[in-house]
Amino acid sequence: MLNVHLVPHTHDDVGWLKTVDQYYYGDRNNIQHAGVQYILDSVIDQLQQDPARRFIYVETAFFYRWWKQQSQNTRRIVTQLVNEGRLEFINGGWCMSDEATTHYSAVIDQMTLGLQFLNETFGECGRPRVAWHIDPFGHAREHASIFAQMGYDGFFFGRLDYQDKARRMKTKEMEMLWRASESLTLPLADLFTGVLPNGYNPPEGFCWDQSCNDAPIRDDPDLEDYNVDEIVQRFLNAAFYKTNHIIMTMGSDFQYENANLWYKNMDKLIKYVNALQAKGSKVNVLYSTPSCYLQELNLANLTWPLKTDDFFPYADDAHDFWTGYFTSRPALKLYERLSNSRLQTCNQLEVLSGPKSTSGPFGEGDSDTMKRAMGVAQHHDAVSGTEKQHVAYDYARRLATGWAHCEVLVRNSLAVLSGSESPRVFCENLNISVCPLTESSQKFSMNVYNPLGRTVSWPVRLPVNGSLYSVTDTNGKAVNSQVGNYVCMSFKLICNIYDMKSSSLLPLLSVRWFHFSINNKSVLMYVFKFLKVTFDDTTGLLSSLTNLETNQTIRLTQNFYWYNASAGNNKESRQPSGAYIFRPNSSDPFVINKTAEIQIVTVSSTVQEVTQWFSPWVSQVVRLYEGHSELELEWTVGPVPIADGLGKEVITRLDTDIESSDYFYTDSNGREVLERRKDYRPTWDLKQTEPIAGNYYPINSRAYIKASVVQPITSQTLSQLHRRLLYDDFRGVGEPLSEPGEFFDGLVARGRLLLTLTPPNMAADVHRPLAQGMVLQPLLSFQDGTPLANTKLEFTGLQDALPPAVHLLTLSQWDKDSVLIRLEHQYQAEESKTHSQPVTVNLQKLFSTLEVLGASEMSLGANQWKEDMNRLQWNTGTKASKPLLLSAKDPSPWEVTLNPMEIRTFLLQVRQL
Repeated sequence: MLNVHLVPHTHDDVGWLKTVDQYYYGDRNNIQHAGVQYILDSVIDQLQQDPARRFIYVETAFFYRWWKQQSQNTRRIVTQLVNEGRLEFINGGWCMSDEATTHYSAVIDQMTLGLQFLNETFGECGRPRVAWHIDPFGHAREHASIFAQMGYDGFFFGRLDYQDKARRMKTKEMEMLWRASESLTLPLADLFTGVLPNGYNPPEGFCWDQSCNDAPIRDDPDLEDYNVDEIVQRFLNAAFYKTNHIIMTMGSDFQYENANLWYKNMDKLIKYVNALQAKGSKVNVLYSTPSCYLQELNLANLTWPLKTDDFFPYADDAHDFWTGYFTSRPALKLYERLSNSRLQTCNQLEVLSGPKSTSGPFGEGDSDTMKRAMGVAQHHDAVSGTEKQHVAYDYARRLATGWAHCEVLVRNSLAVLSGSESPRVFCENLNISVCPLTESSQKFSMNVYNPLGRTVSWPVRLPVNGSLYSVTDTNGKAVNSQVGNYVCMSFKLICNIYDMKSSSLLPLLSVRWFHFSINNKSVLMYVFKFLKVTFDDTTGLLSSLTNLETNQTIRLTQNFYWYNASAGNNKESRQPSGAYIFRPNSSDPFVINKTAEIQIVTVSSTVQEVTQWFSPWVSQVVRLYEGHSELELEWTVGPVPIADGLGKEVITRLDTDIESSDYFYTDSNGREVLERRKDYRPTWDLKQTEPIAGNYYPINSRAYIKASVVQPITSQTLSQLHRRLLYDDFRGVGEPLSEPGEFFDGLVARGRLLLTLTPPNMAADVHRPLAQGMVLQPLLSFQDGTPLANTKLEFTGLQDALPPAVHLLTLSQWDKDSVLIRLEHQYQAEESKTHSQPVTVNLQKLFSTLEVLGASEMSLGANQWKEDMNRLQWNTGTKASKPLLLSAKDPSPWEVTLNPMEIRTFLLQVRQL
């Protein structure tokens, strides 16, 4: 029999054309008719009508809201439906995350948030077995690795590059085994992956939602327009799949608000198709779920093709590459990254300071509000930048509200750890050099919290009102500082603070105080020893970069350009650039200026910086900090002018003399690095139709090119910096991507590129910790005057620094007496001679304020005990997957060994010391 698995589902965006609240309540239906609460009401009612019916639900952010509003009787009914497998949760994260612009740490957090709710509410029967990303616009290898490590048996998605899809349909390779890590031991990161046949929509002619126009099944032969025979004959086969099972998605965006329409017609379809079996038909139709379908594929015991790269970039037609959203709404993208850093700080301080953090001298605080806001922000129409403008504002508002709750918690925590309840402020506008306290006070104190599990040096830049300052640390020792002018549309005095000496480094998981007061001391000149950068005295542009330790020099030129965004009032005339699509109308960009005006040069023992002006709307500050081996390029772009009637895609381009042979390397969600090649795809013969957009890849932490000797790395951002467009790209958002900014003349965006130059065999030792330091940044707070006499000026949350290869990925309160911790080996296999080795950490010797009483290892998603994980195994015909055998094992119950790229998750039973 050919078994056709009908999967009733709804795809509920956690914000897109409407806000999360508007979608849930069914508000503003003039924008889009959608009301999630009514979908869940209607589905639960219809599932009770027939035990054969099934339904899957995905977005826990919506289900959590709905569940809170239900009566005990409704909750009992839903629990029974879950226990009987009639209502099944699939994916289970707070949202269906974007895969191009998200960082792996935030993805793990949002998945954990959703899975924790489902586990606490429904137990084992609520645990999702299948990952389901039917709408994201391209698929990252790191996402597949995360899903595999969370215990998922398989992964289904809807969007696939049109050329790749045509080939796979022809060769019957729409389903495969995705080997999602080059470092992890087999089969830890192996994940069965399937491409859904109809995207995530029903087959043509079989949409029976109230939003559709397809004919219902008219099965009364005495009435006009009887159509049972016609519909049954139109029920298509699955020639491009390998087994006698096919999956059909029966649903789409915000469907099933009137579930009766769907189920009544699907009941008839099943009845009449299966009735033909009596006449010899070999087609069997049934209500099903992705996990049931997956189980049947596994039982077939076939050999599946192997996939080792990723699914970027994604194009749905010859000139329609979905690579614009990699950069859409850059300020929102940065705000999400900063919010992630703040959330980790909030989580850590809640654990380290104990119960008084959530209820203390500054009021009631919590981390949950920020967790939910960050969970929503990972949605594939949130951080991706593909939402309407009013929805983007709503995402930012949620992050701000989340931080307001966390801020109270942090104030309480720092009061506990320091023994001082003096008020403190967090300067939210340091990115534009605004902090009223530092600008008005003659004396003030700065408190710094380092969320990393290792010592870091971090340059701090503050707006001040004096020209000379003395800065001292907790021991009263002077810290190097320098005051100079900084250009940001106007002149401002900025105090740069930095000291490379160990006494002024920020210890791991630590709080440290610095004291500022105006004085008349002068600053000495200092020559930095790691990097040398030169500028062309004619053009004002960068001209070379030298690593002074290895005596390696490259030619390096950098400038800013813009592509003229393709325009069109309709898709048929010419596909325009938009929130999703990047389509320049020429392969040659316009240079903003061939020369840069060098306006300020600052040279001191703290920092050397050059400010370059390229135009009234493009500037850059180039900085070298004493003791740092990276060059910082802080660019400011905007408001992007559009008076000429042209939409603009603004980029920066680095030109070097390195012979890279068209190969380059980019990260996957900020973690493992993949090899790329210009105009090439590893799994099919690419017919390149867009030589610019077709070579853009998402970058969340780093990219590099290399030759045999040197390796430069850019960190933190893509070469495309900002976008302001005049047309919609006809992918649903329905408005041009033209952010108004504060003064309604266009958004000003600011970001940083960090550039290093190293031999290839030393590169990871530099770029790995550098990238983590960009993601988890120190948190600054300020107090007027000097600390009180009884204030504890220094605190360290760890007993000792973690080994260089180990990153403290998660430290979060789980319940009253237990905390969730994730330890990560942050190096890939063979990328570092020093650090790509197994490393061991003792769980009982981690924390200074906690006694660890017990430890239980869990899945990456923290919804299963590790010992209970039992995933389906698959054959590839190459090297068969074997049971997980770690290359290095734990020496004792308390000593945890991490192999390259491994993340281990533990629930620790603790007692506050």
